[in-house]
Amino acid sequence: MPPVTAPRAALAAALVTPLLLPLCAAGTASAHGAPTDPVSRVVACSPEGGDDAGSAACRAAVSANGAPFTAWDNLRVANVNGRDREVVPDGKLCSGGLPAYKGLDLARADWPATRVIPGAKLTMRYVSTIPHTGTFRMYLTKPGYDPAEPLSWSDLPGEPFAEVTDPTLTDGAYRLEATLPSDRTGRHVLYTVWQNSSTPDTYYTCSDVVFPEEKTKDKAKEKERAKEVMEEEESAAAPSTPGPQPRSQRTPSASASGSSSGPSTPMLAGGAAGVLVLTGGAALAVRLRRR
Repeated sequence: MPPVTAPRAALAAALVTPLLLPLCAAGTASAHGAPTDPVSRVVACSPEGGDDAGSAACRAAVSANGAPFTAWDNLRVANVNGRDREVVPDGKLCSGGLPAYKGLDLARADWPATRVIPGAKLTMRYVSTIPHTGTFRMYLTKPGYDPAEPLSWSDLPGEPFAEVTDPTLTDGAYRLEATLPSDRTGRHVLYTVWQNSSTPDTYYTCSDVVFPEEKTKDKAKEKERAKEVMEEEESAAAPSTPGPQPRSQRTPSASASGSSSGPSTPMLAGGAAGVLVLTGGAALAVRLRRR
């Protein structure tokens, strides 16, 4: 099982440090941010990612990138205006098509992930350095998604499963509440699009999540077992095959009519009666002679 993350309290605290403040002043946009729970790839693989930053997937992402993801809160594309599928190319959804974040697009099944429950309530923690108005759209990859393939728009439904507009920034983060789809199992990508309304920018992030695996059943074994049960029931209902029986349960055999198979108990009883008759007759003859 790939590594599973916990909420990033330490990362939230790091947002107010002087180290990150120049990021806000350096860009033309005044809004920066990314999800920390469920943790996004860009946050997990940043210098503030903790143990996740040392994972095999993050090391590969930094290597492919050619540089660490220091500006983890600046993955933004200007002037998209809702044309996400036209502007961001297939296979480059996690990077937003930006070369500086291309390592995030690696097709892997071992990205740091967060465990979630199908049909459960999700509260996403989306850290932002400066509050701004805008709409968050949340998508979840379709059933059957293959993490070993590059993420494409066709892997996502046409409509988001949740949409939140102008949430309140509290303690340096937006908290976006939504109900997860109930028909997902295994590994998926939670794709979040934050379209600012007070700036021309749109932010794109991939958060890897893991749903419990469905308890699979071996249908071949079930079918074989059903067949065995049916045969057992049929065997129990059918007449039993003749075989050796206890003496008390054996039925009279054909020997009663002269067969050589041996006398039965009734015949033995009849023979004994005959012997008694003959014996009685002989005794009677002896008496008559004496007279």
